[in-house]
Amino acid sequence: MSFHFTRRECKSAFRTLRTSAALVLVSGLFAQAALAQQSLTTDLSQARSIYVQGSWANRGTHAATVGVTMPWSGWSYDLWGGRVRGLWDIYATRLSFDGARGYDDTWMFGLTPTLRWRADHGSSPWFVEAGIGLSYMTDRYVTVHKEFSTSFNFASHLGVGYNFGDQRRHEVQLRIEHVSNAGIKHPNPGENFAQVRYGYHF
Repeated sequence: MSFHFTRRECKSAFRTLRTSAALVLVSGLFAQAALAQQSLTTDLSQARSIYVQGSWANRGTHAATVGVTMPWSGWSYDLWGGRVRGLWDIYATRLSFDGARGYDDTWMFGLTPTLRWRADHGSSPWFVEAGIGLSYMTDRYVTVHKEFSTSFNFASHLGVGYNFGDQRRHEVQLRIEHVSNAGIKHPNPGENFAQVRYGYHF
């Protein structure tokens, strides 16, 4: 079988091929631009995160924390023109202090269910949050100034934060946290911390 093309047919086929290639190229550029725009507008501030945190209390007590947050999938609540979502905060803290029992630091591990509210129906980069959870210290918090009677305690906090950067994946937060055993056993002096946190969502 043989094919014979006239000069006119060849020119017509070439023009069609050239037009098709141009359309494919333009379509590809539009698709790439759409994907790039989607990437830029995707909001990761509701996704899971890893974070580091510094904490400071009175009389030389300070702490360094690493942790992760895991969002409650599928749950939200509209409130005051904004939206409330929940997350789990799981962390490990190295707590240092002026010890009175032969040690001056301890590990504290915790799990805190947290509610986070954002304005503008949940689209604002700003948020406020509150949570109360359980914590466990490997050695009791005993300083020259105060003594915890339990290793298990409650940790409650209030915080304000802001998401920024590509896809809002970066987060900074200022928090106030109170740790005590809620009067289950005495003495129960409690400790208050000022905290600064940086998180990365992915």
